[in-house]
Amino acid sequence: MGLGIAHAFAVSGFRVSLVDVKAEQLRKAEAAIHGIVAEGISRGKVDGAMADLVRSRLETTTDLDGSVGSADLVVETATENLPVKLQILEAVDRAVSKDAVIATNTSALSITELAAVTQAPERVIGMHFFNPVHKMKLVEIIKGIATSASTVEQVQAWSAAIGKTSIIVNESPGFTTSRISALLGNEAMWMLSEGVATAEDIDTSLRLAFNHPMGPLELGDLTGWDTRLSVIKYLHQTFGEKYRPCPLITKMVAAGRFGRKVGHGVYKYENGVKVPGSGLKPS
Repeated sequence: MGLGIAHAFAVSGFRVSLVDVKAEQLRKAEAAIHGIVAEGISRGKVDGAMADLVRSRLETTTDLDGSVGSADLVVETATENLPVKLQILEAVDRAVSKDAVIATNTSALSITELAAVTQAPERVIGMHFFNPVHKMKLVEIIKGIATSASTVEQVQAWSAAIGKTSIIVNESPGFTTSRISALLGNEAMWMLSEGVATAEDIDTSLRLAFNHPMGPLELGDLTGWDTRLSVIKYLHQTFGEKYRPCPLITKMVAAGRFGRKVGHGVYKYENGVKVPGSGLKPS
């Protein structure tokens, strides 16, 4: 997700620093960003000079403090783990200028709770992108209890500048999209575990009956079932029984079958491409 957001800003004319604790992850992210640009050029959707422009605008670093001091906007994209996010946001808050906006790409966590570890919660906001970022047009902008109107306006302007449509959401667990998507993906996994239909047929039904670009099991593989499980557990704690996680999701995460990023989820993947007929068959 972080590399997709970095790509979106870099191709839109912004200078971007992509930060991670692991240099190897940064190398992979940089290669993926240039791959997205190259694909756009090959399809005639992106000007051929864009590859050089993105290279000149993008830097990667493991030095958080040194990279965010001059930033106008910092977008945190760590996994859906509250202690991890709080630690990162505390570090960002210490390093940024007093006028910088701090955004979090959380799918479900409380913006108010995340902002509380900073010295200026009025400049903290949710900025929820969708995967793959270069294809998905929506950004959910989520206001915490202290988020200022000025911060909202700035993030709306940044979203428009990178070609995204934004909606404003008053903080609620799961916001709009994660609440609905969690129910859909969880129910699809219940149907799979009950033997109602194969993984392939469940996904095909949603694509063709409701014109979804991908089925809920394919989407879970793309998002990552570890992330999905964190979200559904949080919603279950908040909203009750209707969000009880399907045990099959818990089993898959315990087995390390997180999805496309590890090559195996509901489906198997080779070089990021789904292997036909590889859908999970529960015992």
